[in-house]
Amino acid sequence: MHVATANTGVLFDSRQRRGIIAAIGAITAVGLSLSASLPLLALTLSYKGIPEGMIGLNTAFAGVAAIMATPLCAPLARRFGTPQALLGAVIVSGLSLPLFFFAEQFWMWFPLRILFHGSTCVAFVLSEFWINALAPQARRGMIMGIYATVLSAGLASGPIMLALVGTTGPTPFFLAGALILVATLPIAYGYNAQPDMEEKSSGGFLSFLWIAPMATLAGFVFGAVESSALSLLPLYGLGIGFPAATAALLVTAMTAGSLLLQIPLGMLADRLDRRLILLGCAAIGSIGALLMVPASETGYTVFALLFVWGGIITGLYTIGLTHLGARFSGADLASANAAFVLMYSVGLIVGPALSGFAMKSLDKHGLPLLFAALLGAYLVICLIRTICLRLR
Repeated sequence: MHVATANTGVLFDSRQRRGIIAAIGAITAVGLSLSASLPLLALTLSYKGIPEGMIGLNTAFAGVAAIMATPLCAPLARRFGTPQALLGAVIVSGLSLPLFFFAEQFWMWFPLRILFHGSTCVAFVLSEFWINALAPQARRGMIMGIYATVLSAGLASGPIMLALVGTTGPTPFFLAGALILVATLPIAYGYNAQPDMEEKSSGGFLSFLWIAPMATLAGFVFGAVESSALSLLPLYGLGIGFPAATAALLVTAMTAGSLLLQIPLGMLADRLDRRLILLGCAAIGSIGALLMVPASETGYTVFALLFVWGGIITGLYTIGLTHLGARFSGADLASANAAFVLMYSVGLIVGPALSGFAMKSLDKHGLPLLFAALLGAYLVICLIRTICLRLR
């Protein structure tokens, strides 16, 4: 296994600076458009009279596309170069999004989902690899925290764009597609800031699920919890007695914590064992989810709790990526990043299904209880892994 040893300095050289700025700028533009396109596509299908079950099936193909695309990321980066492969993915994503507007037959939306979300997935994996590969070892956590913060800001801005331009007609499709293509500009800025990737990966990308389980499982748990929370927290708010407008703000409280706490967590990861921070995020996240039950009975205390809880659980993503970057390099890091995103994508599919069942079976508090169970199970696995490593 190729272990990362480069980039141990604190200061950035020109190549590192250009590459990191380019990757963060590119994925921010993609993230903004993606967060606008997800509700836009669902609403468009609804306007066409497509039943909700079929809309859900079509939306699930985003996860299918990610599962299909992740094995291709490392070979594409090795064959064409990371900036070059990222540029191609961004162009395919930006050009394919407006095609949804012209797809009159519902069946056309399925291959378009594969094309659009598959290329977007490749863009995310390659951007994260590019950042991780060039980040100085001593500041890797801080850099990944900045990445997570800027990406969260981009993701939060997409719905605002829809509110300004509307959700009907060709305008939102072409605008979102154009914003994705804007990502080609920062990629051009860092086009020659190629991360090192001369050797082939020492194993298939799925092997990294076993080689680095604490990091890759962090991607799965965060994907499951985040997607469930974003989708179902408003329903949970209604269940505990908030009016609809107030219940929707539960998501705002959680995302605000995600936005503001990643840089501090990343800086902490530059000073402490990242595995211990993952353990801490899981433990605090599980306890915080349990505390939602009594907090929901005390008025608006649950908003403050969700702010802290949202930031902590997002740390699973930030610190998980940081841990991979500190451990692997080159083709191994690209494959590990792909495995991480694969697990995150599986979580996106599994989480909402489990959460819907929990809310139906366990009444109004089923959602936080499921969150506590998922995070608690991850904590137990991490503890077992840590003990086994220390007994070797």
